[in-house]
Amino acid sequence: MSLILCIETATAACSVSLLRNGKSFLTRRSDIKNAHSTVLNLFIEQLMTEGGFQYSDLDAVAVSKGPGSYTGLRIGVSTAKGLGYALDIPVMAPETLLCMASGFVSSNHDLPDDALICPMIDARRMEVFTAVYDIHLNPLKPIAALIVDDAAFSDLPAGRPLYFFGDGAEKCAETLSRQENRFFHPGFINSANHMAGLVTAYYNESRFEDLAYFEPFYLKDFIAGAPKVKGLRP
Repeated sequence: MSLILCIETATAACSVSLLRNGKSFLTRRSDIKNAHSTVLNLFIEQLMTEGGFQYSDLDAVAVSKGPGSYTGLRIGVSTAKGLGYALDIPVMAPETLLCMASGFVSSNHDLPDDALICPMIDARRMEVFTAVYDIHLNPLKPIAALIVDDAAFSDLPAGRPLYFFGDGAEKCAETLSRQENRFFHPGFINSANHMAGLVTAYYNESRFEDLAYFEPFYLKDFIAGAPKVKGLRP
């Protein structure tokens, strides 16, 4: 009976979940933006206490590795690596967009067999981190940073329904809805619960990260803005 801690900090919602025998049974989530550093360790401690577990009971830790928020990814990955080192347990790291797709498919059982699944993470302005999968989570378009316009996704097979979800999809709805067979699910919130299926498979297949070299999947290089100093003008 495996006990796995899942950490999701790649998007605006920070969440953690405990998995036992492949199913999520305890979860904490905060939708407050930029609160990851404040709530993550608190949530983990709350789950362990509520479940009556010691940290030594954990068999593995999983963290969604990105792409997503630079700061959020650093917080989540560093926490997962710290637990992995301290407890001498493996760390798993599925891609965030794949976790989102898995969660969407598992919670929407009426999807047609030919459906295309498109998770989107807001990357500011009209850019999103995105990919396209079929309902079996096979990738049809690789993970990319995409500037969305009227022609986006026009290269996909005509006639197949395409489902958009995630915080990046909401800002693109007006542009993308001009095409046929495009559907939007604005209520989708990313969560560590969505990692359950993938993490269970990773654990059974021993798909573990090398903690000495494991880093978040940023996709894009971080570019810091110039600091603002009072009294100075550009």
